[in-house]
Amino acid sequence: MKLRVVVLGAGFGGLELSTVLSEAIGDRLELTLIDKNDSFAFGFSKLDVMFGHEQPENVRLHYRHIAKPGVSFRQEAVTAIDPAAKRVKTDKATYDADVLVIALGADYDFDATPGLIEGGNEFYTFGGAKRLAQVLANFKKGRVVIGVSGTPFKCPPAPSETALMLHDFLTKRGVRRDCEITLAMPFAVPIPPSPETSKAILAAFAERGITFVPKKTVVSIDAGQHIVKFDDNSTLPYDLYMGVPKHCVPAVVAASGLTEEGWVVPSTKNLKTKFPGVYAVGDVTRIGPPKAGFFAEGAAKVAAASILADLQGGKAPAPFDGAGTCYIEFGGGRVGRVDVNFLSGPTPTGRYFEPSTALVAEKKHFGSSRRARWFGLK
Repeated sequence: MKLRVVVLGAGFGGLELSTVLSEAIGDRLELTLIDKNDSFAFGFSKLDVMFGHEQPENVRLHYRHIAKPGVSFRQEAVTAIDPAAKRVKTDKATYDADVLVIALGADYDFDATPGLIEGGNEFYTFGGAKRLAQVLANFKKGRVVIGVSGTPFKCPPAPSETALMLHDFLTKRGVRRDCEITLAMPFAVPIPPSPETSKAILAAFAERGITFVPKKTVVSIDAGQHIVKFDDNSTLPYDLYMGVPKHCVPAVVAASGLTEEGWVVPSTKNLKTKFPGVYAVGDVTRIGPPKAGFFAEGAAKVAAASILADLQGGKAPAPFDGAGTCYIEFGGGRVGRVDVNFLSGPTPTGRYFEPSTALVAEKKHFGSSRRARWFGLK
């Protein structure tokens, strides 16, 4: 009898877990991978789209290319999850599983920040990135405010990358001297686990005349007066607002009984939830590491190893250590890197690698290797 696995979400976590199980027991596997979208894209590609480096159609990897033993992809929207029964309903079918994996990622609560859509722009969806590409192409003068509407949020370095890449974009267009760039974040420093990385980013800001405003969370945007309001009642005027929306679990997950204080909290030992046979990996969880693809991938490896250990009676895997790598665009054709570890010690740690062209190639390989592994594409 084949092991019936249903994986909800085909991002970093869902793709890696499906790949590991297929490689290990493809002939004994009946895995259904479900996602509402028809394609996958790396999160960093949104910045490439926003600044005109790539067209949206060129960064999408279509799920139709997945051809792995024991794995079937279904483009469907999940409408209900019964974790006790390990049963899932979609807009097209009902699925029962021996093992259910929740990897649906985080959604955005645009309504949580009044005025965000009417008076500003968000760049965390592809639609938002595409719209901003048009806005930026016509922006010539004024103050740009980049802000964050809440924590946790995906890819903590992204707002800093946006500020640095915006500097290059405006400089190339010859309008940088007529523009101000301000980045406001809830954190005291850009990358809290790595003081060295934060120091380097702040130095890059100083060199480029970018203002960093710490410990500020955006609560509303006044479209009429062009004012950003923060959680401490302070304000900033803006001509162009670029925001990170507040994150939340998908509504279908919130309604399932899987969440605790707004997020799914599986065990870091094996990514099992409180429901037998139900796992959770990636941005839908809150277990210490930030919401980023590398960490979702690492959690998926542990979850897959745990599933295999239960199936085959083998040794339990080592716990998820919360270790991962983030590449940081510094502009000027250079990329930096920070290796962080959130769960192995008493406090999170980070190791910084200076920006270089070599890391540009390494980041490119990061993408191409997963493109080949998950989709079979060169």
